[in-house]
Amino acid sequence: MSSAPAEAAPEVSISEMITHIRSGRRQSLGDLLQIYRNYLNILATTQLDARLRRRMSTSDLVQETMLAAHRDFDQFRGGSEGELLAWLRQILSHHLSHAIERNVYAKKRDIRREVSLDKVAKRIDDSIAGLSNLIPDPAATPSEIVCRRELAAELADQLAKLKPSYHDVIVYRNLQACSFDEIATKMDIKPGAARMLWLRAIAKFKEVCDVNMAGDLS
Repeated sequence: MSSAPAEAAPEVSISEMITHIRSGRRQSLGDLLQIYRNYLNILATTQLDARLRRRMSTSDLVQETMLAAHRDFDQFRGGSEGELLAWLRQILSHHLSHAIERNVYAKKRDIRREVSLDKVAKRIDDSIAGLSNLIPDPAATPSEIVCRRELAAELADQLAKLKPSYHDVIVYRNLQACSFDEIATKMDIKPGAARMLWLRAIAKFKEVCDVNMAGDLS
């Protein structure tokens, strides 16, 4: 008589991971933060134009954010994934603002050019909206909007699975709102080729997401 197959261990939710870490399993914190590396990378990428990328690295900015989150986790008071995402965005915004001041405006201390943390945070929120809007939702309620922000973390993971040219063209078009002429310049291709690349990238993105993305993304 064959034995019954062993049941798969249930997945631990983000809330449960947070609870476990607070109960003393601090070694799990690195695993928790690693879940959001792609998410933070997408947000950081959308904030750095060509000028800023010459002075700072997206990967370094994300690493600084994760190190700060690891160091200061005791200051996090939330218990849900949504609250954790908001906290991580706040840390990223803080580090991005200071990185811009340090690398771009260090020699030009004109008060009118000081970086506003609120403006940086607003740009990051706009990036989240751009990412979550890849999934059309004509009438989102406030609670659904929160869910869409959490969905953005999952979409960032799916976006990271695409080949670099598909990843980049979606970031330029959907997150940075670049025209096809601008994308063509950035990617050293013709505008028509940029549009075709974007259409192929969106089709592949729908495929890897395995969700219903019916709607006009143009």
